[in-house]
Amino acid sequence: MLVIAPRDLAFLVLINLIWGFNLISSKVGVGEFQPMLFTAMRFALLALLLVPFLRWRRGQMGPMVVAAVMSGALHFALLFAGLGMSDSMSSVAIAGQLGVPFTTLMSIVFLNEVVRWRRWLGIVLAFAGVMVIGLDPVVFRSWPGLALVVLSAFIGSIGLMAVKKLSGWSAIEIQAWFSLISAPLVIVFSLLFETGQQEALAAASWEGWAALAFTTLLASLVAHTGYYYLVQRYPVTSVSPMTVLSPVFGVLFAITLLDEALTTRMMMGAVMALTGVFIVALRERKIIETGT
Repeated sequence: MLVIAPRDLAFLVLINLIWGFNLISSKVGVGEFQPMLFTAMRFALLALLLVPFLRWRRGQMGPMVVAAVMSGALHFALLFAGLGMSDSMSSVAIAGQLGVPFTTLMSIVFLNEVVRWRRWLGIVLAFAGVMVIGLDPVVFRSWPGLALVVLSAFIGSIGLMAVKKLSGWSAIEIQAWFSLISAPLVIVFSLLFETGQQEALAAASWEGWAALAFTTLLASLVAHTGYYYLVQRYPVTSVSPMTVLSPVFGVLFAITLLDEALTTRMMMGAVMALTGVFIVALRERKIIETGT
């Protein structure tokens, strides 16, 4: 296994730090704007920035549209809606990681992949951990928000099945098309399900606009693009399991910046869920590299 250079390892930790803080930033954003309006603005700004990277690829645009709708528009609209409804950012940080075991389950359904006992153990641990968190009284008060976050992870995993059908696309190209396709769709969602958008735009403080800039520029452009750069440079077995740091940072930021209390039940659930995610991620990457 190729050892990650210290500079790249520091960059990988920074990426997870950005993703962890993005949870807090997004919570500020959906507090200033309606969740779907915030999502639509994020995609619209990204689309404007990434126009130069748009390339039409004949024969692959169908899977791209499916991927963008599922892993882009629907995934983030549900995620930010759940974020706005939830009182516990720590639970959101952990539940969002269910995308990893969900993707494995979708691979069984759509790709006829064989899953052996280690990954099944990881999947069971991940879901059991989130169930333990969900039964915590602090989290249970806003269980619809947690449910939307789990649903967003499920929808996103379906979109990844379409992403796997794409060939020769760079990470920045995929982001460009995701943004261009998702922005108008989420604008429609906002118009259908939300009200008071003009008032929110007029009344937004600098914190709201800063939150939009952070999630667009740092979380999306810098962190996601940087992550795919490292995946291309190093074995995925070295890079992917490190993403478990993201929810850890998210929980730490929620405790220190939002004064959230981390109960014993939530700690037990977090350990179970993240252990399960780590097992699945590690085993997934081993299978990809060795074929076993």
